[in-house]
Amino acid sequence: MAETVRPRRSVLYMPGSNTRALEKGKTLPADALILDLEDAVTPDAKAEARRQVCAAVKAGGYGRREVVVRVNGLHTPWGHDDLVQVSEAGPDAVLLPKLVSVGMVREAGRLMEQHGAPENMALWCMMETPLDVLHAEEIASSSPRVACLVVGTSDLTKDLHASHTAERLPLLTSMGLCLLAARAYGLAILDGVHLDLADDEGFARACRQGAELGFDGKTLIHPKTIAVANEAFAPSVEDVAWSRRIIAAHAEAAAEGKGVVVVDGKLVEALHVEGARRLVALAEAIEELEQAASS
Repeated sequence: MAETVRPRRSVLYMPGSNTRALEKGKTLPADALILDLEDAVTPDAKAEARRQVCAAVKAGGYGRREVVVRVNGLHTPWGHDDLVQVSEAGPDAVLLPKLVSVGMVREAGRLMEQHGAPENMALWCMMETPLDVLHAEEIASSSPRVACLVVGTSDLTKDLHASHTAERLPLLTSMGLCLLAARAYGLAILDGVHLDLADDEGFARACRQGAELGFDGKTLIHPKTIAVANEAFAPSVEDVAWSRRIIAAHAEAAAEGKGVVVVDGKLVEALHVEGARRLVALAEAIEELEQAASS
């Protein structure tokens, strides 16, 4: 699935068993919502949660927000029925957890086709085990529907026998490998959740780190964190202004037959212009999203 410039600064998990949460999601300033049938739902509530989530997706009302459903793993008692019914409901994407093998992604794609998933319904993949990370390139290229990798930092930390640290150094190798795979195949990629809701400073630091590494946004577990994530993963006003300047300057130089131009003492080449265009397109998409939400 081709890369598109779509804001995914804040991607909030919403428990699929909570009807109030499903309704509240329609009013929150998150770029995307993950309606969760997996970790947030107890086994005895999974069938009812599936029904509620599919009904909510069909009913709509989420505006321009991207709506994603995280199903249970295909190897679980609920995963197959989740994927079949979610495919029929037709959200923007389905998020696959617990990828026991790359074949599971391909199987998910086949089930989606068989059960009427819209052509533009994407597959998102959780990257939450060492095996997922080691197979990141295969996962990223496994199906034309794959559009986004979601790093599950909590499960990764557990499986690596690592520690939760402020700098997240134990996770940087895994995060980097997933980031490389995503960018190599034109996919979006999201940073993992921050578990300590009382640690505002630590959350803001993790957002800045994720943005600096190149992630598109952060997965969240509470609405109070949306604003900080939106700010951290959005282009700054200064960066947008600079990007527009170098786009214009390079276009003027190109019209004169020049391949490079100097702006404020800085050499600007085509590669800088490509990044600038992407940044401006993201800023414009964010502006459109926020205008639609306020209207």
